[in-house]
Amino acid sequence: MTLALRSFGCIAAASLLLFSCAGRKQSTPSGSQLAGTDSQGKELFTTHCVSCHAMEQEEIGPRLGGVTQVLSEKELIAFIKNPNHAIESGNARAVSLSKRYKMIMPPFDFLKDEEIRSILRYITSETKAHNIAPLEVKLDTASNARLAQPVIKTGLRIELEDFVTIPPSSDKMPRTRIANMRPHPSQDGTLYVSDQRGLIYRISGKDVTAFVDLRNEVENFVNEPGLGTGLGSFAFHPDYLQNGLIYITHTEAPKGKPADYSYDDSIKVALQWVVSEWKIDDVKSPVFKGKRRELLRINVPNVVHGTQDIGFNPEAAKGDRDYGLLYIGTGDGGSTISKYPQLCHNLHSLLGTIIRIDPLGNNSRNGRYGIPADNPFVNEKGDVYKEIFAYGFRNPHRLAWHNGRLFSAEVGESNFEEVNVIVKGGDYGWNVREGNFGISSKDLKNVYPVPATETGKFEMPFLQYDHIDGNAISGGYVYEGPIAALTNKYIFGDIVNGRIFYANIDPQLSDHSVYELMIARDGKDTNLIEMSGSKRVDIRIEYNRFTRELYIMTKSDGKIRRVSKAYTLNQP
Repeated sequence: MTLALRSFGCIAAASLLLFSCAGRKQSTPSGSQLAGTDSQGKELFTTHCVSCHAMEQEEIGPRLGGVTQVLSEKELIAFIKNPNHAIESGNARAVSLSKRYKMIMPPFDFLKDEEIRSILRYITSETKAHNIAPLEVKLDTASNARLAQPVIKTGLRIELEDFVTIPPSSDKMPRTRIANMRPHPSQDGTLYVSDQRGLIYRISGKDVTAFVDLRNEVENFVNEPGLGTGLGSFAFHPDYLQNGLIYITHTEAPKGKPADYSYDDSIKVALQWVVSEWKIDDVKSPVFKGKRRELLRINVPNVVHGTQDIGFNPEAAKGDRDYGLLYIGTGDGGSTISKYPQLCHNLHSLLGTIIRIDPLGNNSRNGRYGIPADNPFVNEKGDVYKEIFAYGFRNPHRLAWHNGRLFSAEVGESNFEEVNVIVKGGDYGWNVREGNFGISSKDLKNVYPVPATETGKFEMPFLQYDHIDGNAISGGYVYEGPIAALTNKYIFGDIVNGRIFYANIDPQLSDHSVYELMIARDGKDTNLIEMSGSKRVDIRIEYNRFTRELYIMTKSDGKIRRVSKAYTLNQP
């Protein structure tokens, strides 16, 4: 099935749309099969589907209303468990939708048949309640044209070795939702890893213990629906050993708390993203005990594209202008796919921005943090958020610094994944640009060449790859460790298929190509689908700047693997 794997909490039930018409007369399921409502089905639909799909309108993926009217329950269940079969078999509808959305849903064979039936019953009840007709798809027989240079295979391989396994936070897939790793500022080798379900773990040697559990600390904490919710990111203050300050982003259910960024009441608030400061009583303690205060609260109209990463510039020394300033990347909050494009891509909104604040200051609108005097828009007149450092982002998934440059990995819509070099005051174009092409907020699936009269208006991607090669970028880091073959390479990957890529960052080179790193274990070629045992790899790439070690994390099995070496084999 075709839909947005970038969030891939989107349930494979959406993939039913692909298979529902194969150039033959459609069969209609009996009322006894799919009739009735199901509270479990609504819960499963909310957990797995709504981050990408609505019943009546297109969002990241196609709408779902009416899909149970076109196939039998047996066919639907079979398809959910192996959605790629429809495309491989040449199903005209499936192929057409795959061209429009440029992605294929992986198998959801971990769902029980009765769970799928519950989802189908819920879709049926909503279809009847709102009188939704099945989706009509215009068959597309054209080729699926490549829009970006292909990823290049060079024969360079990395060897992975097991490091630690994070305890499962759920009995359902994915078993964990591990997302970020940070080394302890003391440089004692201790690592901290977050699970989006609300946990931060402490890793000392091979021992993994809970450091803090937001579920016990935050009253309205939520980590569903969607895999872009929960504990977003965390960062230690550069003076942590003296002040004990940690910064954490998370989502809360909207319970009437006023937001620092809000919008018209006619638009729903799906979630609130919160940035808070946590002060530990004893910086040597293996378990957090202390207090917290809220810095910033943002309303978002959808459950995707939130505050996915925060960080301090690790290259800034005490006395530098950037020292102690917190960078916060927030996506468009799903405003564009929810048909509210006006909520982002302007200086009057915190959606789709990277902001830069002094968490110890107090000259912000709410008085809880400071706005640096050298921020690019501090002298702008009117209702401008002077926290903004750069804007025009769909989903700035990961931030990383190298030699004075800030890299941001941008999760794309339907055509491109990109890496941007962030410049002060830069406009990166979303939602009128995707990659180096133009796009309309009214049609997010098709791009067009930018007219010559508009070139230079927005910052262009430093790197990009086509959705033929992957569906959702997982940002990475520039490697500076002892493995010579990886030196000065920005190493990143694709969340969905687990492919690992690199780009040459040497400033003397003008190479903007994307290359693939092959993966080996015990000297034998493999891949992360095989290693994790899941077709939904959900990769995260992390780097310890102190020890200069590179780590690969996969959510489905909770494994953290370390890169032990790299070598090149000649291509055949």
